[in-house]
Amino acid sequence: MIKKNISVGLFLLFAGCNANQPLSKGSDTNYSEVNQTVLHTTSTAPVVEARKEEVPLEEKIGSMLMVGFMGLDASPESQICQDIQAYHLGGVILFDVNPLDRKKPKNFESKEQVQRLTDQLQACSSDGKLLIAVDQEGGRVQRLKSKYGFAGDFKKAKDISILPDEKVKRHYERMATELHSVGINYDLAPDVDLAINPKNRVIYQLGRSFGAEPKEVAHYSKIFIEAMKAEGILTAAKHFPGHGSSLGDTHKGFVDVTKLWQKKELQPYRILNQEGVLETVMVAHVFNKKIDDQYPATLSQKTIKGLLREEIGFEGVVITDDLQMGAIAHKYGLKNTLRLAIGAGNDILLFGNQLSVKSMVSTQTLVDTIMEMVGTEIDPKDIDQSYDRILALKEKL
Repeated sequence: MIKKNISVGLFLLFAGCNANQPLSKGSDTNYSEVNQTVLHTTSTAPVVEARKEEVPLEEKIGSMLMVGFMGLDASPESQICQDIQAYHLGGVILFDVNPLDRKKPKNFESKEQVQRLTDQLQACSSDGKLLIAVDQEGGRVQRLKSKYGFAGDFKKAKDISILPDEKVKRHYERMATELHSVGINYDLAPDVDLAINPKNRVIYQLGRSFGAEPKEVAHYSKIFIEAMKAEGILTAAKHFPGHGSSLGDTHKGFVDVTKLWQKKELQPYRILNQEGVLETVMVAHVFNKKIDDQYPATLSQKTIKGLLREEIGFEGVVITDDLQMGAIAHKYGLKNTLRLAIGAGNDILLFGNQLSVKSMVSTQTLVDTIMEMVGTEIDPKDIDQSYDRILALKEKL
């Protein structure tokens, strides 16, 4: 633990506190005031690389994983606590519905219990910055329900979009305050999909979209993101490159949006990125021949490294949608899914262990499977880049 913390601390020191903001002549840094020994006698880049190499590969891989688990507590003896400690897990995701027995809770029972759970989870981590995520949009998608003692009354995006900005701001500030009060620091929201297909059952018909126009969606999404940021909560704009035009549900199986997808579905991401508020992006499992005629978005280099990173210019963390959804699990299998997801440019791999008993996978299996492929089927540089981006993201907490 001590060695790891020293390594990370030195890494941040030599990288200028932010791995995404290297020193440059165009920055505000006064080069004459910088220690010349660091700049000239010893090159900064090799030092940074040396510190990075001191972090075990297993730890870098663990930082890329976000997993779901069974249990209302995370005592030192629990499997999830042991996994966090052993593999330096990047994050966990909490659910209220128990896939084994829907009559029993999974991670939610009461406000007091959730607060205790998140405290325990952070105590298991080495840096106290474990990403603790939920899906909390409002409407049908809110895990913090009234039956557990939470407000449970947050509106769906469709209803939010008819309110004055000040009311929208107060609404999401109240949501952010509630999340913060129980130690949740990562909201897998807002949904920035466009409401352009009335037959769409997973976005349009559930009212999860702020509207059909990109500027409108970006406007309300920005209010959402800024309200969360004010409470120290990270956000994930979803579902890139657009799920609003789809007909199918990626939870259940393959979804091809090629004929219905429109380029304007990318605009909310462009706008939010240009305005500097886009923190992380969640990629969907939709298949779109207009972008990649071989792989769905989550497993597509053309979509993530090409479209999202190079064309739109997003440099932050990319998180997958749940890799156990039918759209991926039924076709690719675990090993291929991991290989392709990392190669495509995803930084956080989400395994919710929520959709079915058969799909549940242990953290050890995930780490071991990735370890076996690094250097042969997985480029170590992809692991290093993701590790750096995740470290930078956690600095915001």
